[in-house]
Amino acid sequence: MGKTETKAQGPAVEVKAALQGFLSEFNEFQGELKSKLKEQENRINMLDRKSISPSRPALSTAADLDMPHKKAFSAYLRSGDDDALRGLPMEEKALSTAVSADGGFLVDPQTAEQITSVLRGASSIRAIANVVQVESTAYDVLVDQTDIGAGWASETGATAETGTPQIDRISIPLHELSALPKASQRLLDDSAFDVEGWLAGRIADKFSRAESLSFISGDGIDKPTGFLTHTAVADNLWAWGSLGYVATGTAGDFNAVDQADAIVDLVYALNAQYRANASFVMNSKTAGAVRKMKDVDGRFLWSDGLAAGEPARLMGYPVLIAEDMPDIAVDAMAIAFGDFGAGYTVAERPDLRILRDPFSAKPHVLFYATKRVGGDVSDFAAIKLLKFAVA
Repeated sequence: MGKTETKAQGPAVEVKAALQGFLSEFNEFQGELKSKLKEQENRINMLDRKSISPSRPALSTAADLDMPHKKAFSAYLRSGDDDALRGLPMEEKALSTAVSADGGFLVDPQTAEQITSVLRGASSIRAIANVVQVESTAYDVLVDQTDIGAGWASETGATAETGTPQIDRISIPLHELSALPKASQRLLDDSAFDVEGWLAGRIADKFSRAESLSFISGDGIDKPTGFLTHTAVADNLWAWGSLGYVATGTAGDFNAVDQADAIVDLVYALNAQYRANASFVMNSKTAGAVRKMKDVDGRFLWSDGLAAGEPARLMGYPVLIAEDMPDIAVDAMAIAFGDFGAGYTVAERPDLRILRDPFSAKPHVLFYATKRVGGDVSDFAAIKLLKFAVA
């Protein structure tokens, strides 16, 4: 009986010993794993402490780099103290042109961007035109009027010489645009007065109104050349250097019988390559007359934007309301339609200068703001006009 019990207990003892050995090895492995995790956590904490250590400078943002310019510019606007502007570190690219060689001081980048954003958002041709920034006094546009000749060729036959494209050069000179807002010195001394925001708003308002008129009807003398300044001819007689127009068939009004026909003719007078990005341009009075039009099925041609900020659409194309467009009248070119991104180019210098004048209008302080901008038609095939005339 005793021998049988001893034999039965042998395997149980072996299993228990094996299990104890496994548990011992597992506990050892678990200890090593915890030790490695703790070591890794200590390394991460050390890296975090180094990254926020005062001895290591934080990465500067563009706004941080512009802050010295903004503070120095604010001091100049309020008191005329230009020492800080002249003392800006010249090795920093963003601040290297604080003092303009042409006189005055360059507006700090933040204020300049605020003005630029207002100009872009204004109801001006700038909103749909091609806008380029240049450093020279003029901007040249090279226009290829014709396609390179092409033809079919056989395997063994001689190939005829193809035609050569004709290249036109359009030069857009830059003109000086200025504004002269004024404020009292007492107002400037008030620290609660946001002088930069006030100045940006006044300059943007003056610039946007002057630009809007010039881009449409400017004569090109010390100002941009407006697209309506160029010669307009009947579209079937169109040639490069002029803008083609479609007549409504009635002097000073739409045709009484088929009012919408003139709009349809205007759209399809423009080549298909330009229609994809085309827009209508008209003032509010003209828009009030056009939005009443319906097609033969009684549907309005005009549709308002589906979301806030979206332009209204006429026959599916966006409408820019530019108040400097002429009213409907005899022989008036009151509606334009075209791809203004291809058809009209606005060229400008990126810098905006301010000169403070505390003497000419005491007790007020004048701020003479200037920038250089130009504009002209860059593709005469990309814009068509609607003329309120018999022919």
